[in-house]
Amino acid sequence: MAEDHQQTNETTTTKHHLTLPPGLTQDEFDDLTHSVTEFHAYRVNSGQCSSLLAQRTNAPRAVVWSVVRRFDKPQTYKHFIKSCTVKENFNMTAGCTRDVNVISGLPAATSTERLDILDDDGHVTGFSIIGGEHRLRNYRSVTTVHEFGRDGRIWTVVLESYVVDVPEGNTEEDTQLFADTVVKLNLQKLASVTEGLAREGNGKH
Repeated sequence: MAEDHQQTNETTTTKHHLTLPPGLTQDEFDDLTHSVTEFHAYRVNSGQCSSLLAQRTNAPRAVVWSVVRRFDKPQTYKHFIKSCTVKENFNMTAGCTRDVNVISGLPAATSTERLDILDDDGHVTGFSIIGGEHRLRNYRSVTTVHEFGRDGRIWTVVLESYVVDVPEGNTEEDTQLFADTVVKLNLQKLASVTEGLAREGNGKH
């Protein structure tokens, strides 16, 4: 009987808009609160977890977005992807899919993923994992790209959030730590890649 309360399908709404993610200033986060509320809020069932991560990069938004939007080339900045294939008649619009092979050493082998949104004007993209051999069941993610300009400097903040099932036998904390670590490493590499591209671009002028 003690476990009955855990079986109820309670739903909560994330409070990501209330908590400053590591790596951002309060000033930056205040500017982003509206976007967090609009794009990074989830209804989370019991047995799921959700998180919001942020990454600052010293590159213009156009450069960052050019990498983030490429649903067909996630390996450009995603550490743990060995290869990605898409269908021959691939058209990068909502509903298209990609098949990803994961590097060995992770509790995963393959992942089939669907593009949920690609908004080039709003700089919003998101995908869901819909198949494959991995532990991230019902994983859904949204990424938004935001440019800041102050005191003659331009930089970009990338926000990425997700919701995912907690696998049987795992705790919510363990699942969130694993997913957070993967997303964090990807975002750090995204910053490194896009800052490099921005420097190369400046060098051409």
